[in-house]
Amino acid sequence: MGLNTDASVIVSGGVGGLGAATVRRLHAEGLAVVICDLAEGPGQALVEELGDRAAFARTDVSDSDSVSAAIDQAQQLAPLCYAVVAHGGPGIAQRIVGRDGSPADFDAYRSTIDVYLNGTFNLLRLTAAAIATAEPGEDAERGAIVLTSSIAAYEGQIGQAAYAVAKGGVVGMTLASARDLSAVGVRVNSIAPGTMKTPIMESVGDEAIAKFAASVPFPKRLGAPAEFADAAVFLLANRYVNGEVLRLDGAQRFAPR
Repeated sequence: MGLNTDASVIVSGGVGGLGAATVRRLHAEGLAVVICDLAEGPGQALVEELGDRAAFARTDVSDSDSVSAAIDQAQQLAPLCYAVVAHGGPGIAQRIVGRDGSPADFDAYRSTIDVYLNGTFNLLRLTAAAIATAEPGEDAERGAIVLTSSIAAYEGQIGQAAYAVAKGGVVGMTLASARDLSAVGVRVNSIAPGTMKTPIMESVGDEAIAKFAASVPFPKRLGAPAEFADAAVFLLANRYVNGEVLRLDGAQRFAPR
């Protein structure tokens, strides 16, 4: 068990709460890291913080050329062996039929699916193809990929249908992809976080955070981005974990609302 530190890793959503924590942790583990995000200013600031073996690539996860350019950048640092797909996107909250009787906005639904599900698959297919060219190591493994789902995949709340569909798709993608990629020595796992204390979540205020924390059985708090990073490192490093979705939620189960 262990990471190949002579390798590079791509982290999509690398300047977000979960992504930035993962970038810092993987860099501290000795990997060369490419931070993939649309937020160029914060991305460059994170590169300056980390120093050597870190780079930023302005990346649109739905654009194949953009993702391929980020992969090329990673390969220049070190052979690409790992990827963590942790990007977010614009959130929508809408019932399938609204209180006024109008149907949900289909464009908003498609936008959610495009970012969270199609963007995830785009990252997966392109990084997996690159990792498949690496030299095999122990157990003939070439590398590993971690996707990000959500516990909303299992307990989607009212107004969360589009998000739950997208994240449920990531759950379904995990085992099928692990089986597909076994032929080239690439493992695939996913993390399904509960309510995490990211900067966006912190912006809702202490009262709302306390309400969210009350729904977590133990420990009675929101998850820390560093705990997501710990889970990502474990899934990347442990060669016998494959095709799994790890719930990271303090035994939380979402209520209907």
